[in-house]
Amino acid sequence: MGYLQWYKVFASKHRAIVEELKGLSDEEVLAYFDYDNMRKRHPDFCHLYAEGIKCHDIEDLNCYLCACPLFRFCDTGIDKIGEKIRYSLCAIDSRWSATVETDTTVHQDCSNCPVPHRWSFIEKYFDRDWRNIMRKVSMCEEIKDVKIVEC
Repeated sequence: MGYLQWYKVFASKHRAIVEELKGLSDEEVLAYFDYDNMRKRHPDFCHLYAEGIKCHDIEDLNCYLCACPLFRFCDTGIDKIGEKIRYSLCAIDSRWSATVETDTTVHQDCSNCPVPHRWSFIEKYFDRDWRNIMRKVSMCEEIKDVKIVEC
């Protein structure tokens, strides 16, 4: 599955959960997205939940921003680094960022970055429509015009 397809599927899952939480305050919605709560109540939200694995080694992991609004991707490639095609990057070149490379590709590795899972960061960018937060992630096409795939 490419980045854009993942984005579409995830946006639908996120929207469905937030719709269920209409009566809650913003702070209560954020608290609801605590890793332990999400793993119990929405085991299909993340493929790692079934394995009891966290994507990041963070004690109070919050899954509201599963993907980071500072992540950038393009399924057809952003640019070339030497002979390798780069498909994703960090817009701020976070000190925790790394890359995963093959002989022909370069992908952003965010697994050591705690930034989008910190309460203060999530509050700063919070919007009940996850797509609004993530509107700049695609470097290939306008995300706002992408039709959401219903799960």
